[in-house]
Amino acid sequence: MGDVEQIYEQYFQDVYLFALSLSRDQQMAEEITQETFARAVKNIDQFKGNCKISVWLCQIAKNTYFKHMDKQKRVFVGELHEDTGGNGPSIEQKLIDQTEALRIHKLLHNLKEPYKEVFMLRVFGELSFGQISEVFGRTESWARVTFHRARNSIQDLMTEESR
Repeated sequence: MGDVEQIYEQYFQDVYLFALSLSRDQQMAEEITQETFARAVKNIDQFKGNCKISVWLCQIAKNTYFKHMDKQKRVFVGELHEDTGGNGPSIEQKLIDQTEALRIHKLLHNLKEPYKEVFMLRVFGELSFGQISEVFGRTESWARVTFHRARNSIQDLMTEESR
């Protein structure tokens, strides 16, 4: 039990800041962080030791965040039938934005690693190249090059798709 407490104390702040960068919401980041450590304790036998424990914990946090966002999307679909009352963008605009976002997510899903994860950490997680390099244990220039290659790949796929 002491090891778990030590891991929690050592990595709590890193996981929380990572979750906060993804969610941009303190309460959600706290929930994601707590769920991350609960899942880590439950699945500690799945940690193979082939990466830093902080990377493993951030991967759990990322998956937790995306599961949370998927649940929110399902709630949004249920709200499509409600009137917006003139507040905010119209339902049609939300659908267009979500359709375009879904298109990009589908293209992103087909990217190979590490391009996919680096792109997601940079764009959705708003991590700096320095932070991304720390997550992967690589140099900052590697993170920059990997991100730019991922972005170029997505742009090329979007161009091909629109032909």
